Amino acid sequence: MAKVGFIGLGIMGAPMALNLQKGGHELYVHDQKAPAQELIDGGAKVCASGAEVAKNADIIITMVPDTPHVEAVLFGENGVAAGLSKGKIVVDMSSISPIATKEFAKKINALGAEYLDAPVSGGEVGAKAASLTIMIGGSEAAFNTVKPLFELMGKNITLVGGNGDGQTTKVANQIIVALNIQAVSEALLFASKAGADPAKVRQALMGGFANSRILEVHGERMVKRTFNPGFRIELHQKDLNLALQGAKSMGVTLPNTAATQELMNACAANGLSGMDHSALCRAIEIMSNHEIAKA
Repeated sequence: MAKVGFIGLGIMGAPMALNLQKGGHELYVHDQKAPAQELIDGGAKVCASGAEVAKNADIIITMVPDTPHVEAVLFGENGVAAGLSKGKIVVDMSSISPIATKEFAKKINALGAEYLDAPVSGGEVGAKAASLTIMIGGSEAAFNTVKPLFELMGKNITLVGGNGDGQTTKVANQIIVALNIQAVSEALLFASKAGADPAKVRQALMGGFANSRILEVHGERMVKRTFNPGFRIELHQKDLNLALQGAKSMGVTLPNTAATQELMNACAANGLSGMDHSALCRAIEIMSNHEIAKA
């Protein structure tokens, strides 16, 4: 049994922490809001700060929305860094800037602790089912130590390379996911406008080469109009912004990523930032004056 700290108990973090608790580990948790009662009932110890979490835990996991949040959690007043000691491991499972990640790792290493960047894919469904894809950057020794915890939260677990490589992989993942959501949106809108039943079109496509996890899960959301957030549009906007910033710095072009980001911007302009990223289809529907299906 390990002493594990978990900071960030939102849509993703809470079920991930719960799976660690179910695995028999001692949890020390911190969040801006009160933790889920289920965690407290299971014995999780609520800490007043990141520093308190770091003092009590040997492995400290962070799961917060964006790069500035990670920086504040790690290095802000009473942050994780203030409670670290030699030999501890910080694992950031947020999705943030690869460039900033490398700098955070250097600062944590300077304190005698290890750092892993370990962003995830799979959304709320994957977090609850402990079936997340986890992409890791850092040392093999730290990875091997934390791997039993990763196995309680995910299924496809890969040490990609050094610090920053996990976040780079996550950005690549988000490019693929976004473009697939756009493709499914356009295909189902086309079929619906042509008079075909989009639910049956989706069913037919799932038996062929066009099948994908996006068509299966988010295609169903588009047909059933269930856009309650598993992963919010505003967070995917943030991830595509990281992709476009990285592309600019490296001198490469990502034209379809840029176009998809503009569709997400259109969603945000229409008040849809807090909806699931499958609601990207709403931008195309608004421009086409046609909805894939009625609620």
